[in-house]
Formats: sequence, structure tokens, C-alpha cells
Amino acid sequence: MPANLPPQYYELERVFRNEKDPSEKLRLAQELLAMMPKHKGTDKLQADMKSKISKLKKQLEGGTKKSGAARAETLDHVDKEGAGQVVLIGPPNSGKSSILDALTNAKPLIADYPYTTREPQAGMMPYETISIQLVDTPPISPESFEPYLLGIIRNADLVCLVADAGDDGCIDAVKYVYDKLKERRVILTHHIPVKKEIDDASMAYKKTIITAHKIYEPGDEDRCARLKEFFPDFTIVRTSILDDITMENFKREIFKGLDIIRVYTKAVGHEPDFTDPIILKPGATVEDAGMMLHKDFVHRLQYARIWGPGKFDGQRVQKTFVLNDGDIIEFHI
Repeated sequence: MPANLPPQYYELERVFRNEKDPSEKLRLAQELLAMMPKHKGTDKLQADMKSKISKLKKQLEGGTKKSGAARAETLDHVDKEGAGQVVLIGPPNSGKSSILDALTNAKPLIADYPYTTREPQAGMMPYETISIQLVDTPPISPESFEPYLLGIIRNADLVCLVADAGDDGCIDAVKYVYDKLKERRVILTHHIPVKKEIDDASMAYKKTIITAHKIYEPGDEDRCARLKEFFPDFTIVRTSILDDITMENFKREIFKGLDIIRVYTKAVGHEPDFTDPIILKPGATVEDAGMMLHKDFVHRLQYARIWGPGKFDGQRVQKTFVLNDGDIIEFHI
């Protein structure tokens, strides 16, 4: 029985064979397995790929410590917390650590010399009624690139590329980061294409905003304008840790970039709970919100009542009702 593999499979397989980094090779193997049609013609191929995946996992868990793969496995993943995970990337001394320090409970090492950040460090940034996880990372430059960063970037919900608006070389430094990641098959983009528009399945597209940090330095406006010329479609946020308004604007743009909505719950006869909203994607329904609480809960749901902008207070709705950011929902079972 023929395997009937799609054309993209063979291109991805070529990339897989040439890849040397164990973490990236594991990711590619998992994509190849997912891409295979599931029928008798691919049984042997599936078994072979599963065996390769198993060997790569053992290697990353420490079976082949000479390569340093065990350390990469430790660092290339940060457990997600809060409403979304945002990874801060950029050239040396661009200000990633100062942003993390100003907006979260983390205390990264901050210094005037480059390469002070050696390992990823996470902190929680409060925004209105939610917390968003920021992850500071080692710098990317011609002198320094940690391969494990690729795993962190691919896993993040949003990427924030930080540029030093006080440095004359910031455009070239940021372009280097962009090009280096593209070379490693990570594409920073303002908009994620749909799968049918992606020609190369080995490419990972990551939604990105650009932060022009350390504004108010001489020449910063010209540098910000040049950033916009190089990245015309990207959201560019101007920030300074000396200006609370710019940092609040940064938080707002991060929330918008995550493309999420917050839905609050209330028990019958009680006030709404604004401390722990359900986080959903735009277009989510009452049923989706119920599933976040418990999958069996939805089967018992008779109807719900909704409070929110443009709605009648306590409006009765069914499972298919589409929710908006800030809606309050009362489930009736």
C-alpha cells in the first residue's frame, strides 16, 4: 500500500536529516510523525519515526551528556503561567532585563556591560485583572547565540523583540536577531499565516511586537523612525523605565498582542469573581468557557446568563453564544 506522503514531508525530512541540534531534531521528528497519513501504508514509517523520537528524548534527558544536550533540555522550556507567556529577545544591553525588573517580581542581574543574562528568567507582570508571564533571555548577537533559545521562542505565546533606541547601531543589531532566527527557521511576524499559506512546514511563525526601549536618549526619534522603515507592519512600542506611561502602554500592547479575552464567572445569587478570569481566544463560546472549568460540566449545562457591554443584564443565552472580553457569565445546570 503506497504511503501517499505530502510534498512538504520530503522537504521537512531533508531538513531533519541535516539538523545537528538534538532539541530541534526532536521537534522536526514530531512534526514529521504528525504529518504522516495514518494508514497501513505508513505503519513501518510511523514505527521508525517513533523509535527516532524515543532515542532523541533519551539523548536529551542525559543519555549522551558529552554533547551538552541535557543542559539544553533543561533550559529550552519554561513552564507557562498566567494568561500568556511572552518571551523577551534582543541584542546585548537592549534593556530586556530592565523591563523584566520594572514590571515583574523577578530580580534579574542588570549591568552596563553585555551578556549579564546567562539563562532564561521568568516573572509575572500584572495587567488589570490578570498576570502575564515575561521571560528574559540571553542576548542574540554575532558573538553569542544559545541554541536552546529556539525552543523557548517556539513555545511562547508572543515574542517581544527589544531594540535599544539609545544606540546608533540598534537597527543592525535587531536585524541580525531577525535574520539569525530566520536562518534557524523561526520567522518573527506581525501576523501568523494560516497553515495552507505556509509552503515550508519546518518554519515556525511567531507573532512579534517590537519594543523601542530606552527612549529619551539623543537621536531616539530618528532611530524609532528607522525601525518603522525596516519593520513597517509590526507594532512598535516606545518605552522607558523612567516613564510609567510608556510602561503601561507596553503592558497594554502585550495584552493586545496575546489576542485573548477575559471572561468572569459568578455563582447564582453572588457577586462576580474578578480575581481569576477564564482566558479564551476571541470567538469563544459559552460552551468553550464551560469546558475550561470541567468537560462534564458542559453536558449538564442548561443555559447561562450574561452581563457585559451591549447586553441586557442577565441576558439568557445558550451554549453557542459568542463571548467578548470582560463578559460575566453565570452558569445554570
